[in-house]
Amino acid sequence: MTRHGKNCTAGAVYTYHEKKKDTAASGYGTQSIRLGKDAIKDFDCCCLSLQTCKNPVVTPDGFLYEKQAILEFILHQKTEIAKKMKAYEKQKAAQRSSSQLESKSEERERMERFKSRENSIVSKPINPFTTGQTSAGEKTPADSASSSSSSSAPSSSSSASTSSSSTSLPSFWIPSLTPEAKPTLIKKPSKVVLCPMSGRPLKMNELITVRFTPLDSSLDRVALLTRQDRYVCAVTRDVLGNSVPCAVLRPSGCVVTQECVLKLIKKDMVDPVSGDKLTDRDIVFLQRGGTGFAASGVDLSAKEARPVMMV
Repeated sequence: MTRHGKNCTAGAVYTYHEKKKDTAASGYGTQSIRLGKDAIKDFDCCCLSLQTCKNPVVTPDGFLYEKQAILEFILHQKTEIAKKMKAYEKQKAAQRSSSQLESKSEERERMERFKSRENSIVSKPINPFTTGQTSAGEKTPADSASSSSSSSAPSSSSSASTSSSSTSLPSFWIPSLTPEAKPTLIKKPSKVVLCPMSGRPLKMNELITVRFTPLDSSLDRVALLTRQDRYVCAVTRDVLGNSVPCAVLRPSGCVVTQECVLKLIKKDMVDPVSGDKLTDRDIVFLQRGGTGFAASGVDLSAKEARPVMMV
């Protein structure tokens, strides 16, 4: 299809190219792209720094890290967990103090209500010598009751009018009617440090030191890093790369190919370098990068989720 065919706007069919072009320009819809080899790290690179490891260590899940980078990550995570735990404890103390104040205020209100009730049932002692005799300036109990009822009626009506006016105020921006946002509650943080790649719990004593076998032992590290083929299998001397599945033996830390593990090591389950007995847990398969080919078994597609316009 020519350039003019791709930019054609008078066609009767909404082509796939036009749809992709409009999706990229509009900012809506999920974008997907296939990654190339340049966007994938090598098998001997750190998952955090994406640089070639100088002192590599591997997790039980097979993710390779630079020792300094993963230790700094663990320390940083522990510091963040301590900060979150301190904020959580502060929130708990504030909630505890507020609950104590509420309980004290409730108890005080209960006491005030009790006092008011007790005071209302206490009457003035009656003088038997003056019963039925009232002077010109005194009021009878009936007169006092009527006057109190008449005075309480306007007060109750005024309180009712104020309450009705406060509930019927339509202006929500008045400070007395403005809702208050409650502080966000902090959940109790977990004290477990998680692996940045697998998301599983990670401990420092579970890290396994990895010892790569260089292709040419006479080369220094700088000259070795400039070469594409840097390391070989410790047993078969096969060149290691992203296209070669590898495994790490826990006792010696040597890196061997998966073919060597299946054909040689699993027959007697003995480490060929140190001579120690092996279990299935002692063989850690490395998580390798992609090769740029779809048949490598690694997902090479990346997606970016964006808002979708519903019609």
